[in-house]
Amino acid sequence: MDTVAFSVENVRKDFPILSATVNGRPLVYFDNAATSQKPLQVINCITEYYNNYNSNVHRGVHTLSQLATEAMENARLTIARHLNAAHAHEVIFVRGVTEAINLVANSFLSLVPHGWQVLISAMEHHSNIVPWQMAAERYGLKLRVIPMDSNGVLDIEAYDRLLMEGNTALVAVNHISNALGTINPVKQMAEMAHRAGAVILIDGAQSIPHMAVDVRSIGADFYTFSGHKACGPTGIGVLYGREDLLMAMPPYMGGGEMIKTVTFEKSTWAELPFKFEAGTPDISGAIGLGAALEYLKSIGLDQIASYEQELLEYATAALYEMGGIRIYGQAPQKASLISFIPDGCHPYDVGTLLDNYGIAVRTGHHCAQPVMDFFDIPGTVRASFAFYNTKEEINLFIEALRKAIKMLR
Repeated sequence: MDTVAFSVENVRKDFPILSATVNGRPLVYFDNAATSQKPLQVINCITEYYNNYNSNVHRGVHTLSQLATEAMENARLTIARHLNAAHAHEVIFVRGVTEAINLVANSFLSLVPHGWQVLISAMEHHSNIVPWQMAAERYGLKLRVIPMDSNGVLDIEAYDRLLMEGNTALVAVNHISNALGTINPVKQMAEMAHRAGAVILIDGAQSIPHMAVDVRSIGADFYTFSGHKACGPTGIGVLYGREDLLMAMPPYMGGGEMIKTVTFEKSTWAELPFKFEAGTPDISGAIGLGAALEYLKSIGLDQIASYEQELLEYATAALYEMGGIRIYGQAPQKASLISFIPDGCHPYDVGTLLDNYGIAVRTGHHCAQPVMDFFDIPGTVRASFAFYNTKEEINLFIEALRKAIKMLR
């Protein structure tokens, strides 16, 4: 699909849910960092699969199976092109970022010598902390943390020191912080990791919906994202991995599809990508994810990034103008989300009252408890914007926020 001139009014027509009402008021959906809404192009694609050619893939010679297999593998090709992967078989379908990280933590780290170290950053989502903790304990590895400053910016000098202080096997870092909005310098971090002989895994859950991503230009050894944050279905995601690394890694799960031969004495493994795709996959999810990325491409990722930056700046200025608002995450390079706490208010109370006005925001620790501990706060209110949001919606949000704060103080 060709990119067309960006019009938020036209884009909004693709999303049926945006015309919904909540508590008698028009829905203002500012919880996009948790999950995005789905356009008709994706909804119809999934419906078409179930209506017209629902079947299992890779295992049947009949027509429906062939159609389903072709659609799913075309989606894999679409995703590979979207990421600029060298090969389609470097795209592994998983349930989401969480499963992808667990796969790498269990499979890749099983090859790492005892006593080596894994580096993660201080601003990671729990899904990029807990799997490494579990694997480090299992395989006798050290887990160390790259610090950040009070603006939510990683300390790159400290990162360099950590790389050199031990045998570093892997660095795991998010491309964009889900709690602070910080856009991390992942290309620079990849170059530094490679100089130290380490590989890097980048959590792209918050970046794929908002910017163009070229895994080879970045230097990512592993890159992962979830479909549901990128206008795609829930329960589907992608692990990109360099071919040589995936070839060397043992399977994560055993079962059907991931085998070449099975006897009671020994089994052998299928070629990539199927070695890591045990069992019946989420076929409709994969097809829907391919459609979602095609949709984002048709809007234009550069246009999406530019428009969302406008929304971020507009909303940030409006919050500062209100006064009495503490914003957490002040990085110079920042994505379209704002985490904040109004003075004298608890985030949960603010979120509950905003919902009365039809405003959907996220409250709490955002699965990033160490970030909240760093700032010594219980959580934040997080407003996260997508390319289908408007400045008019931000005005409604600010108006409702003023009323909520007045009630709470």
